[in-house]
Amino acid sequence: MKPKFKFIMSGAFLALFAAFIAVIRTIDVAAIGPEGTSVGLSAINKAFHDLTGFKDGWYKIAEILGLAALGLCGLAALLGLWQLITRRSLLKVDSTVYALGSLYALTLGIYALFEKIVVNYRPVIIPGDEHVEASFPSSHTVLAIVVFGSAIMVIGYYIKSNALCRALQVIFAAALAATVFARLWSGAHWLTDIIGGVLIGASLLSLASGMFDVSSVKDGFQKTSDHRHDR
Repeated sequence: MKPKFKFIMSGAFLALFAAFIAVIRTIDVAAIGPEGTSVGLSAINKAFHDLTGFKDGWYKIAEILGLAALGLCGLAALLGLWQLITRRSLLKVDSTVYALGSLYALTLGIYALFEKIVVNYRPVIIPGDEHVEASFPSSHTVLAIVVFGSAIMVIGYYIKSNALCRALQVIFAAALAATVFARLWSGAHWLTDIIGGVLIGASLLSLASGMFDVSSVKDGFQKTSDHRHDR
């Protein structure tokens, strides 16, 4: 799949995300949340939340997996720092590392944006919090899709062993799925928060995939499964 098509896919998911916001801001809006907060598609959201309730154990699992995702971001930063030290030039740091950094920065920016522009508030007040918090899109869902998904894409550039590369990809995929499921089943979000997270996460990941295709050509290497070669 060519990078151009991946960028188009990213735009399509972003358009769906925007359309979804319009839907949940206008259709079946009702004050069914704590502290009188309102949510769109309230019948669907309430039915699903009544099914799950709030499960503190699953909430904590999602929190731990979120920390693991942040740990991967830290490893990417350390890789960039190592390349800067050993290669002694910002220009010689892999374009793929810069692409990862840009992806993470964009994800952080989206998180900050929706902390200011509140679409939904949580269906529960999390133990330890005093008031209900913003919850759309699910930040853990976005983080898992972006970080674990991008790790699956680029790990083959830096791991020479096919077996180890495949094993890590399976682990990352399992962590991605587990994070989304744990966040969904914990009841810390409305169902629409998770769907919104999946849509914007898919947009970011499609964008990242196109960026990695371009950066890998600049870096002069291929994935392990394609017989990677060093520059």
